[in-house]
Amino acid sequence: MTIHKPVLLNEVINVLNPQPGEFFIDGTFGGGGHGIAILEQIGFNGSFLGIDWNKDAIEKGKFQISNFKFQNALLIQDNFANLPEILEKNNLGKADGLLLDLGTSSDELENSGRGFSFRKNEPLLMTYNDNEIPVRDLLKQLSKEELTEIIKNYGGENWAIKIAEAIKDRMRKSVSRRIETSRELAELISETLPKNYEHGRIHPATRTFMALRIYANRELENLEKVLKNLDKILKNKGRIAIISFHSLEDRLVKNYFKKLEVITKKPIIASREEILKNPRSRSAKLRAAILTL
Repeated sequence: MTIHKPVLLNEVINVLNPQPGEFFIDGTFGGGGHGIAILEQIGFNGSFLGIDWNKDAIEKGKFQISNFKFQNALLIQDNFANLPEILEKNNLGKADGLLLDLGTSSDELENSGRGFSFRKNEPLLMTYNDNEIPVRDLLKQLSKEELTEIIKNYGGENWAIKIAEAIKDRMRKSVSRRIETSRELAELISETLPKNYEHGRIHPATRTFMALRIYANRELENLEKVLKNLDKILKNKGRIAIISFHSLEDRLVKNYFKKLEVITKKPIIASREEILKNPRSRSAKLRAAILTL
């Protein structure tokens, strides 16, 4: 079976340094690439907890782990923000290490059917599970001003006002033309922005889709919640590694890590070779630290 190839795999293992018999948590199990590598390091006597919001990721992960026959590996569908409660409920105690990869996996982008990709025509959900409000409903509920702030702040989009105006104008004009699919939203943005947007370097919908995904899934709030509760998740001298893909995420991690013993004085980025093999790794930043209680 082919294992998902994650970003900065060797670098993650290097900074976390999982040892035989330790207890590690992968809070964003995804395609299982990082998690399987950690499991191989902690070995048969180690303990492992994998968490993912996405039900399909957990089901596929259970099959992967069963192939390796790891003894103490548990996979749970949940939000990593709930880690203190998950650990208590399952009588797991505190961990030696924690990994969070904040990127959206290529599998979720291409195969989830939830509208993450502007290159597909899917229901405009953009949520990792069914407990959150889908983006197609958020577009109806949010005001033009709220949409503008979301697209500007979470997406870094200079054309945020124009995009928000176009979305709300479409909603106002015709119920039958409301935005229900990823293609409808992507096409509207493309029609709204200049033909030479970003000199063709990225698709016009890239930043808006990212912003709406971050907002719909409360990604920054969830990250801050787990950072605030590290003392309930990790043992003394426990290690944490976080891969971020967005400047707001990286800034949040950097600020919280000031309270810890920092392993990475500067964020680790992907090598040129990795970027050539996996272009999505180009914006990845890895920071790691040690919790000292």
